This record gives sequence, structure tokens and C-alpha cells, in this order.
Amino acid sequence: MKQTTPNLLHLTAQMRPSTKKSDTKQIRREGKIPAILYSAGQQNLQLTISREEMGTILRQMKPGHLGTTVFHLKLDGKERRAIIKDIQYQLTTYEVSHIDFEELFEDIPVSVKVPIQCIGVADCVGVKLGGFLRQVIRHVRVECLPKHIPSYFLIDVQDLGIKQSRKLSDIAIPEGVKPLAKMDEVVVVVSKRSN
Repeated sequence: MKQTTPNLLHLTAQMRPSTKKSDTKQIRREGKIPAILYSAGQQNLQLTISREEMGTILRQMKPGHLGTTVFHLKLDGKERRAIIKDIQYQLTTYEVSHIDFEELFEDIPVSVKVPIQCIGVADCVGVKLGGFLRQVIRHVRVECLPKHIPSYFLIDVQDLGIKQSRKLSDIAIPEGVKPLAKMDEVVVVVSKRSN
């Protein structure tokens, strides 16, 4: 089954000279998000990102796909490719309060969480017989070079009967992608409804 390549998004970033808490609060008041770009063997860069620009991206993104999205950070006239390693939200407003980016290099493998999507749900045999589909695992962590990052994995559940399941080993993992999970783990099961 074909897996797609990751989404590519452009994002403008600016350097920030200070990491003091008072300056961070000022950055947020100005409608920006403080961020860090982690880079292998190089000094980490303190950045700011436009809250409006990031908000637009997040609203358009499918749930669970943030970890496999490659960002082209426009920084001081150069573009640097990165993925989001961590994102923090304010508890009350759920606005993004901080982002950790990891810079991508063609020859350095990266670890990412890839979402798993079920297909054939509407035609699932077990569901038609009165069961219900329960997805146990929604992501699988893999390691690969940036050019091999899948945006998601597909698992077909159409033929599953009641009490039948699919495991991680049923997912077609592309060449160059190494799963970092036990492949005998159950991804999805058709459970019987209790009376």
C-alpha cells in the first residue's frame, strides 16, 4: 500500500537574542511564539515564529500529522529544513506557547512519530455484524533519513470480523524506514458490543 511523503510547509522565523523570562513574555505579547532550533553538532538557535502564521498552519493540518510535517524555516535569508520535536500549549487558552524544532540533514537519521490511518472502516465486515472498531495504536515511532519520512501509514480493516485484529506487522513499512516498536503489537481490533 502506498505511503505518502511528508507535508512541506514554509514558516518565517526570526532570531531572538535573549532567553530571559521577561523577554519571552514580551515576545508573546507581540503575537509571536518563542522557539528553539536544535541542530546536530551546532549551537542551538533561539527563534520567534509568528503566532498568526503558525495558527493558520495548525488549523489546516490533519490531527496527528504535526510530527511528520517538514517545515522550511526562512531565517536570515536562508532556508533550513526542520521538524517539530515538541510543542507546548497554554493551559487556559490552548494557544501555542513554545516550539522545539530539530533541523534535518540529508545524511542524519531522524526519529518521528507516524500516524496510522484505518481505511475500509465503512465496509468493515465486523462492524456490519454489529461490532465496533477500536484503534489501540494511533502512531508508530520510526527512524529514517529525512527523505524517507512517511506522512502516515495505512492499515486496511475492511476484511476484519468480530474479535479479529491487525498488528503493526500488517503495515507496509517502506524501505529505508525502521520501526522502533514491537511489530506484534495490536493496532486495531473489532470488538463485540456488550449487551
